[in-house]
Amino acid sequence: MSFHGYQIRKWFCLVEDTLTNEAGMSDDLGPLRRVVVAAAIRNPYAGTYSEDLSLVVAQSPALGAEFGRRLVAALAGTPAQSYGKSALVGTDGELEHGNAFLTTAFADPVRHALGGGKAWITSTGKRGALGASIDVPLACKDALYVRSHYDTITVSFADAPAPDEVLVIFAVATRGRIRARLGGLRHEDRRGADGLT
Repeated sequence: MSFHGYQIRKWFCLVEDTLTNEAGMSDDLGPLRRVVVAAAIRNPYAGTYSEDLSLVVAQSPALGAEFGRRLVAALAGTPAQSYGKSALVGTDGELEHGNAFLTTAFADPVRHALGGGKAWITSTGKRGALGASIDVPLACKDALYVRSHYDTITVSFADAPAPDEVLVIFAVATRGRIRARLGGLRHEDRRGADGLT
């Protein structure tokens, strides 16, 4: 399907609700919902080298807006507190092709859809075959040094990325780790920290 010049073969959405930590302990903050939205997109540079990656970057705001729309729908009214992004590049592409999908032009509309986000968005990328897994890092969207929100969600999709695709991935979480207890800046005290207002 053509979407603002991108050839998107498939959209994915994963919703995960965690009720206790690994020791079976809960807390009074409720479940941890983590949402992953991903798209398998044809890589226009697969099998070639180009100095100019504008075929990917130029329409990134529209792509980011669609990611944001899908993330908000999956959150079902619960605000996101943390976020992260990744790109899994099929074997006919370069890692740089994946990074081209993850620029600020793509990310800013996602921030806007999520109600803002002042901290930089953690990211990862790698090349891989169909079904390869990738760790998507998560950190607090409003203050990077909120330790309770450092997290990772590992994802894989059985039929992506094809060799000529990039799997673009964005993840969010509704809270920090259950029973986080390493101290540091708390989420509720983040305003005014790290130069935030």
